[in-house]
Amino acid sequence: MFEILTLNKISKNGLDRLDSAKFTCSDSAENPDAILVRSASMHEMELSEKTVAIARAGAGVNNIPIPACSDKGVVVFNTPGANANAVKELVLCSLFMASRKVAASLDWCKTLKGEGDNVGKLVEKGKSNFAGPEILGKTLGIVGLGAIGALVARDAKALGMDIIAYDPFAQGKTDIELVELDELFAKSDYITLHAPLNDGTRGMINAETIAKMKDGVRILNFARGELVASKDIVDALASGKAGAYITDFPTDEQLGAEGVTALPHLGASTPESEENCAMMAADEVSAYLLRGEIKNSVNLPNTCLAESFAVRTCIIHKENADDFAAKAEVAAKADGANVAAIFTANKKDMGYTVIDTDKPFNAEIDGAIRVRVI
Repeated sequence: MFEILTLNKISKNGLDRLDSAKFTCSDSAENPDAILVRSASMHEMELSEKTVAIARAGAGVNNIPIPACSDKGVVVFNTPGANANAVKELVLCSLFMASRKVAASLDWCKTLKGEGDNVGKLVEKGKSNFAGPEILGKTLGIVGLGAIGALVARDAKALGMDIIAYDPFAQGKTDIELVELDELFAKSDYITLHAPLNDGTRGMINAETIAKMKDGVRILNFARGELVASKDIVDALASGKAGAYITDFPTDEQLGAEGVTALPHLGASTPESEENCAMMAADEVSAYLLRGEIKNSVNLPNTCLAESFAVRTCIIHKENADDFAAKAEVAAKADGANVAAIFTANKKDMGYTVIDTDKPFNAEIDGAIRVRVI
């Protein structure tokens, strides 16, 4: 029986995908085989030696200490695409909000309460303060054409926008016009961010890059708050260089600043998204614990394994995959095990080797970080 620890409330439809004859799920398991998490921070958490997998019910994994997990042979999964439609819908909503000052107009209308018969006249008199352009025919620059960015591109194009994008990994994989980042900044009326947060993207929207943009540019950030230098965007809005900033990750200095529309991380907050993420995370954990299969891991390679096997030995290591597989095969044969199939691959500096045999063998060989026998 495998124990699963849930660090957040996980959709029942997701947990129901874990066979109750093989899995138990609780928020109090002390030595779990795997962990399901949404937004809870795990950076200060001491992992049990028994834990072999963590599945994040969402795309971002900033709340999980990936290097430490890799060093312990813990596979970390995410659920790319499961919340993509939910975020896309909010991005489309925000395109209109950025144009027409919808949020500010709503707040202003509330101030008219008590004016009685004068409300109609006051509305007509004040509406010009909230006027803004249509998005039809405007250029939308998309930074990152992953699951969310691609959906935004498709639907914004259907709304009549001209689409350009920056994504160094999308060459040859899309019919969207790809441009360099500086060109995207220079040509876009609207910019929406869908890039991961790393050392290369942190603060990518800053005073220097904003200076390259059109006057009045409208920027949407539904990826990660740290992609945008907070003070620089507030200054750009105050000067009129930027026309609007809508973010799902507001900072203290952005709250109440002119031109900022702050949302409380609503991107994936739909029941459909939460269910999709939970179901995908549960399936990933189940496949790994029961069969050694890996799909959508952020630190180990995807696998292609046989459906049936007698004994399956799964080894996580940091050596070159082919070299390690050769050593593992020698170890299996030395113990008299007949090898039916071998899978081996690397993802960056992490390797995963799976050997199907007719009986167990001693796989605790030099270079192995973690060995599981199924």
